[in-house]
Amino acid sequence: MIHRSARVPAAVLTGALVAFGPAVAVSIAAPPAASDVLADRSLHLAGAPNARDLGGYRTVDGRTVRTGVAFRTDQLNNLTPADLAELTRLGVRDVDDLRTVYERALGPDRIPAGAHANWYDVIGAAPLPELMSTLAGGDDLYRAFITAPGASQAVAGVLRDIAESGHDGGAVLFHCTAGKDRTGWVAAVLLTVLGVDRATVTEDYLLSNQYRAAAAGDPLSGVKKEWLDSAFDQVAATYGSFDRYVSEGLRLSPAEVDALKQRMLS
Repeated sequence: MIHRSARVPAAVLTGALVAFGPAVAVSIAAPPAASDVLADRSLHLAGAPNARDLGGYRTVDGRTVRTGVAFRTDQLNNLTPADLAELTRLGVRDVDDLRTVYERALGPDRIPAGAHANWYDVIGAAPLPELMSTLAGGDDLYRAFITAPGASQAVAGVLRDIAESGHDGGAVLFHCTAGKDRTGWVAAVLLTVLGVDRATVTEDYLLSNQYRAAAAGDPLSGVKKEWLDSAFDQVAATYGSFDRYVSEGLRLSPAEVDALKQRMLS
């Protein structure tokens, strides 16, 4: 399903923010050491350096997240013909775009052959006061991933696409602009639902610093652990627990959560 935001002025302002990151200087956590990375997660796409596979992680109950099912990437407008051929080879059937209408206009996606494009705008429908509050820094932006109108529907849309991808065996690719903030939150939610521990979820999130070669103190290119923590804190403040966020915020039924786990865990 393609979702479209009716608040184009808000989407334009949001696009300017999320395309270039928060406007304040912060300290960026150092990239994980090589020994902490479970595998070479990169898809090695010339036009999307932050593209990687979410598979290979272990869950707390000893299961493994399947590779080749869910990919997280940065924007796709710079993909080369070889990149597109690789995504086709990997079986990408759904491309879920988390960007605002503004960002989509600036950099239209290049879609691999045979794939279906979906639009799940995470924060483009936020009211203007809440939208402007994100200019204060990363924490507020990440809290908006939970509180902004339409944000939970966008996150849930990606998870449902992944759960339903088992019908044709295809893979789902989801992305924003840099593949680090909105994409980072969706990936964190997915891995947490699957039962991956918080430390590993955070490690995957912080890998954006490595794949984007972010220098310390560069909020435009990198991410910070405290930003992800603020999103989880907002989940607790709004819903009381992560499980209630899934059931009441994302509105995923137990059957849908089971389908997601069946698709992604081995």
